[in-house]
Amino acid sequence: MAKILLAEDDDSMRDFLAKALTRAGHEVESVADGEEGLDALGSEAGAFELLLTDIVMPGVDGIELARRAAEIDPGLKIMFITGFAAVALNAGLSAKREAKVLSKPFHLRDLVDEVARAMEAA
Repeated sequence: MAKILLAEDDDSMRDFLAKALTRAGHEVESVADGEEGLDALGSEAGAFELLLTDIVMPGVDGIELARRAAEIDPGLKIMFITGFAAVALNAGLSAKREAKVLSKPFHLRDLVDEVARAMEAA
């Protein structure tokens, strides 16, 4: 299974997602915002296989986190979660083109399945 960095500013959502992914067999490190995510990526460069990040967070948002994460680790897979689908679909976003966007609310099974698909992709 995958080592996942989860960045989500909502405490209960972060805990809920981390538990679901852990139950699915993944190793999850969760952080409360983009700045903590950058710290984790910098201190453990190459340690993560997937960045799962909320798009809308205070400070360093998910788009900026993903952009900088891709600079730190170009092989890192990226998946976004958001309650603001219109933001996610904005053509001006500079995130990785192949990044998957899951719009809230989503079923945990969908999340687990999307993570599995992302990890199977070359």
